[in-house]
Amino acid sequence: QVQLVESGGGLVQPGGSLRLSCQASGFGLEYYVIGWFRQAPGKEREGVACVGTADGTKYYADSVKGRFAVSRTISNNVAYLQMNNLTPEDTGVYYCAAALTQGWAGCEAVVTGTRGPTSWGQGTQVTVSS
Repeated sequence: QVQLVESGGGLVQPGGSLRLSCQASGFGLEYYVIGWFRQAPGKEREGVACVGTADGTKYYADSVKGRFAVSRTISNNVAYLQMNNLTPEDTGVYYCAAALTQGWAGCEAVVTGTRGPTSWGQGTQVTVSS
């Protein structure tokens, strides 16, 4: 079982940036991808990005492509979501989650919702407002 802890949320003005971190622990992390999801008030949770822990594969939802960047460091098992040019529509609770799959296809399945993660972090609030 993989355990995940997010950090880095907060309040930012439109056009600003934030970086979220997801500390992963557990056995066999190299067999997982880490997906990033968000849930806005009154809306369903949506996948926004994914990174493969073993090969660094990256996948983005169209809504964040070009503004968000996902990465990971193998040495300390941390995944990051760098969010730039934020808008009020990016407001929500952001979660990282681990899914037992690999590669670009695995990441695509996780972000699009066809493959569900097995572990979730507790979430971190991101608020974009002036």
